[in-house]
Amino acid sequence: MSDRLSRRRYLAGTGAALTIGTLAGCSGGGDGSDGGDGSDGSDGGDGGDVPGEIDDYLADANQYDGTIEDLTGQDQVTVEVGTGDVGFGFSPAAVRVDSSTTVVWEWTGNGGGHNVASVEGSESDFDNGETIAEAGYTFEQSFDNTGVQLYQCTPHKANGMLGAIEVVEA
Repeated sequence: MSDRLSRRRYLAGTGAALTIGTLAGCSGGGDGSDGGDGSDGSDGGDGGDVPGEIDDYLADANQYDGTIEDLTGQDQVTVEVGTGDVGFGFSPAAVRVDSSTTVVWEWTGNGGGHNVASVEGSESDFDNGETIAEAGYTFEQSFDNTGVQLYQCTPHKANGMLGAIEVVEA
């Protein structure tokens, strides 16, 4: 776990403080709703409720925008390897899948040679075994255990090439 304050948490905290300050000046009336329609994803839909372990791990990851892509209900999902401006990212960086889903990592050919390897603390141990630069190469892993799967491109982890999977009960 990181003790440093991530940009995302700072913005969330200052936004909450501004909201509280603004509401303190309001004096009644209304039905208590914010007038929104819930289409911003805050209702727990796509991108909502990222587990803290994933959010902390991906705080400085390329391609991570603070959301998790909900891909539950699919038998197989694809994560691109070598995305972003210089090819040091996974896309999507964070996904939620059902148990027994197969995740397929597909190399784009950008950013040089990459690998996919689980990190300590992940629910499963996986590694494609080699660094590959060839576009179209794929590596797949089926996840039967629920929990958090954290992974990296070992040669580019210091460059923020990190990814995460939340596996939930089907």
